[in-house]
Amino acid sequence: MSSIIHSAIIGLAVADALGVPVEFEDRSKLAADPVTDVRGYGTYNQPPGTWSDDSSLTFCLADSLVDGYNLVDMARKFVAWRNAEIWTPHGSVFDIGMTTHRAIGILSEILVSGDLESLEELHWEADEYTNGNGALMRILPLYFAIHELSLEEQFDRIWKVSALTHGHIRSALCCFYYLRFFHQIVSKKTKEEAYTITNYEFTAFLKQKEVAYGEQQLFSRILSGAIAELPEEAIASDGYVLHSLEASLWSLLRNKDYPATILAAINLGEDTDTTAAIVGALAGALYGFSDIPSHWKKTLVKYKEISALCDQLAAEYLDYTSASLDL
Repeated sequence: MSSIIHSAIIGLAVADALGVPVEFEDRSKLAADPVTDVRGYGTYNQPPGTWSDDSSLTFCLADSLVDGYNLVDMARKFVAWRNAEIWTPHGSVFDIGMTTHRAIGILSEILVSGDLESLEELHWEADEYTNGNGALMRILPLYFAIHELSLEEQFDRIWKVSALTHGHIRSALCCFYYLRFFHQIVSKKTKEEAYTITNYEFTAFLKQKEVAYGEQQLFSRILSGAIAELPEEAIASDGYVLHSLEASLWSLLRNKDYPATILAAINLGEDTDTTAAIVGALAGALYGFSDIPSHWKKTLVKYKEISALCDQLAAEYLDYTSASLDL
């Protein structure tokens, strides 16, 4: 038995692990030798089932949210992960983005200084060059702690949690769009319905927030309602947050089950693990826990610990507990 939390978070981690061995490989190379199943080693020389910083920081956020929304505790857990104290697959950190690395260094300084209130203000201090995908890749667990709030309150918390590593409003807007799309999936909408409803809601929210016109225009390809109709060569799969959101939606909307969705995202190349992780949570929630191939789940490093974390989060936010998960 599993919950939507298990489906989404394990869906994210499995997808991340499948993408790790081929991270940074270009699309043409993967076209000649596409990922079709679990691999190991490759880019980071890690064994099969090894997840990256995408999953690690997702687990840190989920772990913190078990005890409620608390930016200070989130910051502490992110720092503990970077110091290889918690939520690493094999006891060390082998993959961390430059922006995330610098940001967690700042979090560490803030925690040491005791100026904890400044964590609430980080989202006012970011520049446009902090728009990597490092917040989008880990934001999913926050949904369960904020979904009953007003959209305004949701966005405020999303921006503050995003800003622990990526403070620009563009990153926060991508996270907001993503969690609102996830909300539609949780509400049992089809992926096409989720896309249409989220586009309508997001467009209205941009106007309500009086977001700068230039920022609004950056979302035009998504908000056109035709992202899935773009050819593969029009979809970028690098580490830029907006590209990651587009690639994830494109992969989800063009495929009909969890495995096909994840493999499509990975075989776009470049930031393979993160594109896959972002869409992995959506696909896991949409198609259900049983649609994630059993042997992919069995390969996942620290599967029992991840399952237990999902149990804790579900018990806190869904009034749900399970003794164990069937693979």
